[in-house]
Amino acid sequence: MNILITGATGLIGQELCKFLVNRNTLTILTRSEVKARQVLPQNARFVSQLTGIDFNELDIVINLAGEPIADKRWSDKQKEAITSSRVGLTEQIAQQINAASTPPHTFISGSAIGFYGRQAADVTVDENFDKPFNEFSHQLCKDWENAALSAKSEQTRVCLLRTGVVLSRHGGALKKMLPAFSWGMGGPMGSGDQIMSWIHIDDMIQLILFLIKHTELEGAFNATAPNPVSNKEFSDCLANVLNRPAFLWLPESFLKWAFGEMSDILIYGQKVIPQKALNANYRFRYTSLEEALKQIMH
Repeated sequence: MNILITGATGLIGQELCKFLVNRNTLTILTRSEVKARQVLPQNARFVSQLTGIDFNELDIVINLAGEPIADKRWSDKQKEAITSSRVGLTEQIAQQINAASTPPHTFISGSAIGFYGRQAADVTVDENFDKPFNEFSHQLCKDWENAALSAKSEQTRVCLLRTGVVLSRHGGALKKMLPAFSWGMGGPMGSGDQIMSWIHIDDMIQLILFLIKHTELEGAFNATAPNPVSNKEFSDCLANVLNRPAFLWLPESFLKWAFGEMSDILIYGQKVIPQKALNANYRFRYTSLEEALKQIMH
C-alpha cells in the first residue's frame, strides 16, 4: 500500500514506520529530511510539502504531527504553535483528500484524551462520553478532530486516535520521569488522585495496525489501556519496578508556579476506557501497568 505519514519522527511515528516499511511504500512529510533520515527507514520517500504528493496515488494517510503539548509553558505564542501544527496541517491534508478523484480509503488522524478535558476520578469516560470540560486541551482536540472529519466521504473513512500517556523508554512522559525516579526522587504530583490513562507503546502501534486492517471501523478510538490508575498508583508502581522509594511529592502550587497553565494536564486527569477497541475485539497486550512497566524497564 502507499502510505503517507506525518509526524514520523515522533515517539509513535518512529516505532510505527518500523512495522510498515517492509510491505508498503512510505512517504514521509518532514520539515527536516536530514534529521528524519537519521531515525527513519532509508527506503522511505521524504517530502517537505504536501503539494509534492499525489493524493490519488495514496491508500492510507496517517497524521501524527504536532508540536509537543507538555514541553513548554503555554504562552499565547506556544498555544498558537500547538494549535496550528495540529489543526492547520490536518485541514491541509483534508483539503488534499477532498480534492482527489480517487482519494485514500483510510485517514487515521491523531487526537488525545485531552478531548474530554479534566474529569473527576470516579467518572468513567468512553468514546460516547458527551460532557467534556471546556478548556484549552478540549478545544484543541475538538478542532483537530473536526479538521480530520472534514475529509470523511463514501470513499474515505476517518479514524481518530484519542491517545493517552504513551509508555516507552525512548520518549514521552516516562522518559522524562525516569531520571528522578531512578534517583529515588520521584513521587506523585498535585493531589495524586488524578487518573492517568496510559498505553504501552506496543499496544499503541498494534492498535493503529488493527485500525488499518479492519476497514469497517471508523470514528474516535480511545488509545488507552483498559485499566487506568491514579497518579499516586502510577508513581508507586514505577518506584516498585525500579526498586526505589517514591516519597517526593510535588505540590500543586509548585507545579502551577513552574509550568503555569500547562500544569493543568499534570494536575488533572480523566479515567478513560477504550470501549470501541474492546468492542471490536482488539486484544491489549498490556492491561496491567506493572506488567507494562516491567517489560519496558527490563
